[in-house]
Amino acid sequence: MWRPTARSLDSHPHLKSMLLSPPPPRAKPSFFSRSIFTSPNHHHHHHHRFLSPSSTSHSLTLPNPPSILILRSFAGGGNLNCSFGVVHCVSSVSSAAYTTVPWNQPVSCSEIGDVGGSGGSEAELDFVDNAARPYIPVRAFFFSTSVDLKSLVDQNKQNFIPPTSRMTNYVLLKFGDLKAEPNGLGSSLSGSDCVYMVVFQYGSIVLFNVRDHDVDGFLKIVEKHASGLLPEMRKDEYEVREKPTLSTWMQAGLDHIMLQYLNIDGIRTIGSVLGQSIALDYYVRQVDGMVAEFTDINRAMEKTGTFTMERKKLFQLVGKANSNLADVILKLGLFERSDIAWKDAKYAQIWEYLRDEFELTQRFASLDFKLKFVEHNIRFLQEILQNRKSDFLEWLIILLIGAEILISVYDIAHRSL
Repeated sequence: MWRPTARSLDSHPHLKSMLLSPPPPRAKPSFFSRSIFTSPNHHHHHHHRFLSPSSTSHSLTLPNPPSILILRSFAGGGNLNCSFGVVHCVSSVSSAAYTTVPWNQPVSCSEIGDVGGSGGSEAELDFVDNAARPYIPVRAFFFSTSVDLKSLVDQNKQNFIPPTSRMTNYVLLKFGDLKAEPNGLGSSLSGSDCVYMVVFQYGSIVLFNVRDHDVDGFLKIVEKHASGLLPEMRKDEYEVREKPTLSTWMQAGLDHIMLQYLNIDGIRTIGSVLGQSIALDYYVRQVDGMVAEFTDINRAMEKTGTFTMERKKLFQLVGKANSNLADVILKLGLFERSDIAWKDAKYAQIWEYLRDEFELTQRFASLDFKLKFVEHNIRFLQEILQNRKSDFLEWLIILLIGAEILISVYDIAHRSL
């Protein structure tokens, strides 16, 4: 078990001189982290590899009691950015003379002491590994029902990435500067300033690697080409993590997916599922509103035995229900498999996992059930309105016949006189 301690370094001149002395300047920016721990009598070792940052030799001599772990990191180039921490170990260490560790050589497992016992060491190292992994924020938005992709591409030709499949209901735009496309072999999207934006014709926008304060700027780029703006914008968040050393192509996680690398095809695949998911959420809420409206009508009918809905309002609900179902099936392409997923099994795995993660099939089944409920109520109300119209016509005919009889009687009486 480890706990931080505010121990003065004045009592350890060797540590103080080491921590305050800057490392030799490097011509090429670099980042490295070094941990040194001496505990000669501890035999539980952590299998952790340390990299040697420089060929220049620096040695550090530590006194024996108590055991001290020194963490020191530098972020490179000519400017020095040094941070360090001194951690005091609760467990005691038997006296030993001095232990010297060369600074320019890797530290082997035998040189690393027991970190609070063998019980929690693996969990602690796993926590540090997870905390250090880079991640890519993914944000999905839905604020309009249609986007003119042609005009959007015309005004952002320098950012447009040509499609690699036959899908024409979306465009991919790239912003920022990245020396090489993210493919896992060259540069990585994690930690870079490069931004990718997937815009769909049905109104969804998916942003990759965008900071919170930059979101509005990218949305305004699309807003100029959007129609049918919604009073309330829908949004969702997800996360992609890159780990080149991952033993499998992908690994599922809580609210994130971990990949060996994220490239253009991966961005298209993930963006397509998130775009469908956030749009489906909008249509589900639209149908929920219709269900609530018909529920109120049914409750009023239960109390009064009749209803006062106009025929025009009913026809509007019919059109809304049909258009929602058509948009989900045709515009969203909810049942169309991604072309990229057809070509490569790796992306098919991502596509199938994300569809299951966001429950697209189950949510559409729920939407379809609600639409059937709406359809049943519409048919029932249409029959009532039709019966009302038939009753009105029947009474009108009766009145006309009665009027004709009265006129005939009057005419007969008048002639008899």
